Amino acid sequence: MGEIKLKDISTRAPKDWDKDETKNKLTAILTELDELQNLLYAESKHSVLIVLQGMDAAGKDGLVRDVFSHVNPNGVRVHSFKVPTELELSHDFLWRVHQVTPPKGMIHVFNRSHYEDILVTRVHNIIDDATAKKRIKAINDFENLLTNHANTHILKFYLHVSQEEQHERLVERLKIPRKMWKYNSRDFDESAKWDTYMGYYEEAFNSCSDVPWHIVPADQNWYKSYYVAEQLCNLLKSLNMQYPGIKK
Repeated sequence: MGEIKLKDISTRAPKDWDKDETKNKLTAILTELDELQNLLYAESKHSVLIVLQGMDAAGKDGLVRDVFSHVNPNGVRVHSFKVPTELELSHDFLWRVHQVTPPKGMIHVFNRSHYEDILVTRVHNIIDDATAKKRIKAINDFENLLTNHANTHILKFYLHVSQEEQHERLVERLKIPRKMWKYNSRDFDESAKWDTYMGYYEEAFNSCSDVPWHIVPADQNWYKSYYVAEQLCNLLKSLNMQYPGIKK
């Protein structure tokens, strides 16, 4: 993949994609994922780490609900990374992340991730560029460690939402009762730093690409969920897994 420039990538589904047809495809994929996840769990030779990044209101929570509520909850864990605790800050920045990487047989979903430590920390001047570059190297080493020594397969998704769509969704949190719990008065302040965030995101994509990034058009939830589900399904099928026989 060449250098990623977000302004050159559409936030919407390809024009020739039909919403209803895509939803039908998603339903079929989710049925297949249920079987593949069970196979992953039973064989217990591989693990899968899914990294979800995106701006506020990009649809990370909805994606987790749409894709992973259809598989056995025994085989999936979702971890959300918020502001580090005092204990977490007393360790290296990857300490809290490494503790929750997936064991064999499991799918773990990071709703935000270790990438926050080179994104929001830079936007808010918590770390300088020199520290960020050291962290970028550590992230690449960390992901290569998981891939090469833990048999962990990593899928990294950036949910690429437009600022206009983000604002519409943030306003919905002020008006729709079932969404009000998500409202945070700082969300619009963060959105005002959009261009700064985009620059640091692009640096993260282009500097941490040993495990490639998927830039997912996220203005339309039906396409976003389909895209991620299809990538996960293709990965699991590529593992050529088999059910273990009866233990003697």
